[in-house]
Amino acid sequence: MKIFKNVAVIFIIMIIALIIVPLPPIFLDFMFIISISVSIIILVTTMFIKGPLDFAIFPSLLLITTLLRLALNISSTRLILGNGGHAGEVIKTFGTFVLGGNAVVGFIVFIIIMVVQFVVITKGAERIAEVSARFTLDAMPGKQMAIDADLSAGMIDEAEAKLRRSNIQREAEFYGAMDGATKLVKGDAIAAIIIAFVNLIAGTAIGMVQGGMGFSEVLTVYTIATVGDGLVSQIPALMISTATGMIVTRAASEGNLNEDIKKQFLAQPRALIIAGGAIFTMSLVPGGITMKLQMAAIGIFLMALGFMLIRSETAMLESEMTKEEELPAFEDSEASYYRNIDNVYNLLGVEAIEMEFGYSLLPLVDEVSGGSFIDRIVIFRKHFALEMGVVVPTVRLRDNGIINPNQYVIKIKGEEIARGEVLVDYYLALDSGSATGSIEGIDTIEPAYGIPGKWITESEREMAEVYGYTVIDALSVIVTHMSETIKRNIHELLSRQDINILLQNVSKNNQAIVDDVIPNIISISDLQKILINLLREGVPIRDMESILETLGEHGAMIKDTDMLTEYVRQRLKRTITRKYSDGKSIKVVTLDQGIENIILNSAKKSEHGTYLAIEPETVQQIVESVSEQIEKVKELMGQLIILTSPVVRIYFKRLMDQFFPDLTILSFNEIDTNIQIQAIAMVQIKQ
Repeated sequence: MKIFKNVAVIFIIMIIALIIVPLPPIFLDFMFIISISVSIIILVTTMFIKGPLDFAIFPSLLLITTLLRLALNISSTRLILGNGGHAGEVIKTFGTFVLGGNAVVGFIVFIIIMVVQFVVITKGAERIAEVSARFTLDAMPGKQMAIDADLSAGMIDEAEAKLRRSNIQREAEFYGAMDGATKLVKGDAIAAIIIAFVNLIAGTAIGMVQGGMGFSEVLTVYTIATVGDGLVSQIPALMISTATGMIVTRAASEGNLNEDIKKQFLAQPRALIIAGGAIFTMSLVPGGITMKLQMAAIGIFLMALGFMLIRSETAMLESEMTKEEELPAFEDSEASYYRNIDNVYNLLGVEAIEMEFGYSLLPLVDEVSGGSFIDRIVIFRKHFALEMGVVVPTVRLRDNGIINPNQYVIKIKGEEIARGEVLVDYYLALDSGSATGSIEGIDTIEPAYGIPGKWITESEREMAEVYGYTVIDALSVIVTHMSETIKRNIHELLSRQDINILLQNVSKNNQAIVDDVIPNIISISDLQKILINLLREGVPIRDMESILETLGEHGAMIKDTDMLTEYVRQRLKRTITRKYSDGKSIKVVTLDQGIENIILNSAKKSEHGTYLAIEPETVQQIVESVSEQIEKVKELMGQLIILTSPVVRIYFKRLMDQFFPDLTILSFNEIDTNIQIQAIAMVQIKQ
């Protein structure tokens, strides 16, 4: 049975051998029958597939069958010219049947068949394949974007998106291969025509000169051989060309060709009635009685079929209406549905990220209406992954008829995190402090950063830009608010599944570090806590290899995840420095040594971790001092950074999170040595 594993290779080698090795007529008959059989199988197969990719091997089969026909043509020509016009029973039978006793008429019919095959079927299939390939390649970017949009909207998962992208790629490759393969069919048709004339002319000359036959006998013998040889070659070619046109014109559907024809052709019974009536009317035209009877019979059949289909549709509608009347009330059906406890569990799931929109904002979101919100989410997801090393989960979009029509709501794990309001067809003008004039508009607060602004119309946009305002469209306001909200809460969205995916990515390049650290030194849950600590303070986790190496160095001795986080931060000092410096220097506010000593002396350890035991009065003094420094340096520093010693940073950060959650606190070990530190103020308390 091992021979069947390589049957395709053996078959192709045998085809090539047919071109060189002379064949006996009985073996040639067998190969002609094989060629016709394969062609029928291919033609019928194209009628039962739902889409081109269901028969993706077709371009290769096209090459193999074309090569087979050419090889058989060469072998049959060798026998026709060298064996007195006798090339087997198959050729003789086909030629005799078509000629029907009249060589001239039969040859003319054969020529017509050849012309139809070449001009109509082959040329048409070639053109269809060429246009299909062009349009398929042009449509690829749009299809890819549609997949990304569906993925972002949560309509499909990653596996489905990967499958669809693969299908698009395969479809493009298929139509590209078909575009080239149809050239083989065209060349085969031209070669068949040339071979037919060679057989007739050369055979006639050989028969008269070498065979000693008369012209009439020679013409009959070689005409039969030529027509028979052409038919056994062109009939398979005709079926293959038809299959080619069939497969490149098939759009993906739920049924095969038979089902689609039956469903769609019979879907218009009134068209059948009108056509039947027209044909029946034509039977009344004076003419032969046989023609009248045939036309009348066909007309009556079509009208009867149309009336039967209409009656069937009416009965089906009545049956559906009866079923609807028999359905129980909604409450009863709902109660019955939730009797299955599994259906109740389906209600418990929450989406990682949700956005709800009032109905006035739907045109900004709906792709059908021209909205590009989903595309903006895709772009944000890409940039955020490159910046932070985390992939933002799917954002579920919903409409909400309860909220204000111009409002939108952002939810994290089912709970509202932020809310905003925008005006469609308006622009938000923000004064960055350099505006040289005033403009008229509707006062508002920019939702992402809380900056005062004005909603202005399109006609006022140009003047606002001239005055130095930053002008933003409504969609950009929503996208910015969404992106900032996600950035602030991304640590809540990092799941165990995300951790596993991140580790798999590291394993592709450095399997050893993953195997060494996880779970031998640190568990997945502790790794998740450390990464969440980093993301909570805006530290990117893209360099997972360095994070794992640091945990491998210190994790065996230190089990406190907060302390391990500090070591990881120090390892990522280049990343942290790049994030907060201007390239050459970094402006900071330092922490007084006295405050650091107070914090260190107040750190108490318990079985649940470390906590600070500071007098409330002291805490109040520290907070007032920090608040005072924030007011002093806000003009000099875009973002306040407080610099502490490494052992104090984590405790001071915990203390300040209760009062200033967005305050950036760094340690000396987290700043690259090549960066100049500019201390412009100090947090201190009065003794």
